[in-house]
Formats: sequence, structure tokens, C-alpha cells
Amino acid sequence: MRIAVIGSGAVGSFYGARLGRAGHDVRFLMRRDYEAVRRNGLTVRSCDGDFRFPAKVFARSEEIGPVDLVICALKTTALDAAPGLIRPCLGPDTEVLALMNGLGVEDRFAQWFGAERVFGGLAFVCINRGEPGVVNHYGYGRVAIGHFRDDAARARRIAALFAEAGFETSVPPSLLQARWEKLVWNIPFSTLAVSAGGVPTSRIMADEGLRGLARLLMTEVIAAGNADGCHIEEEPLIRKMFEDTATMGDYRPSMLIDYVEKKPLEVESILGEPVRRALRLGVPVPHVDMQYRLVCFLDRLNRGEASG
Repeated sequence: MRIAVIGSGAVGSFYGARLGRAGHDVRFLMRRDYEAVRRNGLTVRSCDGDFRFPAKVFARSEEIGPVDLVICALKTTALDAAPGLIRPCLGPDTEVLALMNGLGVEDRFAQWFGAERVFGGLAFVCINRGEPGVVNHYGYGRVAIGHFRDDAARARRIAALFAEAGFETSVPPSLLQARWEKLVWNIPFSTLAVSAGGVPTSRIMADEGLRGLARLLMTEVIAAGNADGCHIEEEPLIRKMFEDTATMGDYRPSMLIDYVEKKPLEVESILGEPVRRALRLGVPVPHVDMQYRLVCFLDRLNRGEASG
């Protein structure tokens, strides 16, 4: 299969490289790492074994051309750029997988490209970028794939590609529920890592107050998700989130790395959209709303955009 990776940061590079090693023709759209990868290939330093992949890299989508599958792994802060980057890679039967964080992403993709060809992907992975051309993979890697209209048969075909590349995969009955369930981790741990002063997940787990706040955030997210048509069992999921996080060590979520590097944070997709949806549904989420306001301000302040 010919695959285009649009957004070749840590997530796009890692999954794209593994799909390439499985025999697919993977083509990466790159900016920061373009020259390094063109010269030396893509290096993955992984808990599952290091490897170097001779990636095909391109500076413009038009150079990639039409493909069978587009994997969009852009940050949601660059979501508005997605149509212009993806369209040159679309043929009549091209499918588009949004391997991105947050809520509401697939709705935008369906408006741009048509609902039938849109899929959502949720990566459960501990990963970040190193120096140009290097990805550091610390743990996990499982992927959940869903179709925008929950066509399970079509989602299974995409999931099979990742399974053949060695990843644990699943096809959730509801893509919407899978999005809310991932927010049960992302909202407490990604955003508290920033608002608590720039700390790894281990510090949140070790502090009684922060751990208690993480639980409050989780319960509010689950309540909002269930009001949005999901059927999430609260205690089993909360227990799993804490158990998984306990194995991550001093993990720095991507939002924290972006904060340290003074890049825009994925505040709207991870916090803003869930808050707005909860309010429309009449579900109070005071702690999530507090995090939204606080992280928005810290993001602006960090990048020199806060007023007053």
C-alpha cells in the first residue's frame, strides 16, 4: 500500500517507519527533519529495539502525489493547514486517517474530505522527538482505529495494517467513545504536567493533591462523555489510567514538551472542545473548565502573548 504521512513528528515518524518496515511504500512530508532524514534515514530508539529506516522524504505534498492512505499526524494546533497538505495526496479511493489528539477532529475532516473516507486513530504510546531525524520510543504503541461512521469492517482493514507492523490494535464499537476515553488520560496528565509547573507524570502520581485532582478531572470527563452518548464504566477506566501511568516513570507528555519548547499547545482540542461540548449537554465540568482557562493563559504567557 502507498501511504503518505502528513505531520512527521514523533507519532507520524514512528508509526510510518514501522509500516514501512512491514513492506508498505511510506512517504513522509517533513519540514524540521527533512535534511537530516534525507541524508541519514529515520532513526527510532525504541524499547522494542532500535532501528534505522531509509525513509522517503518530501518537502511538498504535491511531490508525494495520490496515495492509498493518508495518515495525518499533525498537531491539532496546525489543523487548519490539513486540507491544503492532504488534498494533493487524494485520489478517488484514498482513505484518510486522523492519528491526532483531542475531540472533534474527524468532524472537521468529514467536512473537508467526505465522511466515508475518514477514519480516526488513537495512539497510546510514550514517545517524543530527539535531535533531527531521531524518535525516542519509551513504551506502549497500541492503536485504536475507528471509522467516522463506525463502519467496523472498513476500520478493521486499516487496523490490520498496524497489526501487521507489530502493533496491538483494536477497533472500538464507537469512535466517539474512544476519543472520550483517551481524554480521560490526556486531560489530567497532559494538562496537569503544564499547570503544576512543568512536571513529568511521575510527580503527578506521587503527589496526593495532584493525584486527587487527576481523579476529579477523570470523573468529569467520563460524565461528559456518557452524556454525549457513550457508555464508559467509571471506576474500571480510572483504575486502568492510574495503573498504566504508574509504569511510565518520569514521562513528559507531548504537551509538556511543547510548553518547554514554547510551541503552541493543543489546548482547544484536548480541553476547549470537551468543555464546550459538556456545557452544551448541560454537564458541569468545573475542574476541566479551570484547567482550560489556566492552561490557555499559561500557553499565551509562555509564548509572550498574554496581555496585561
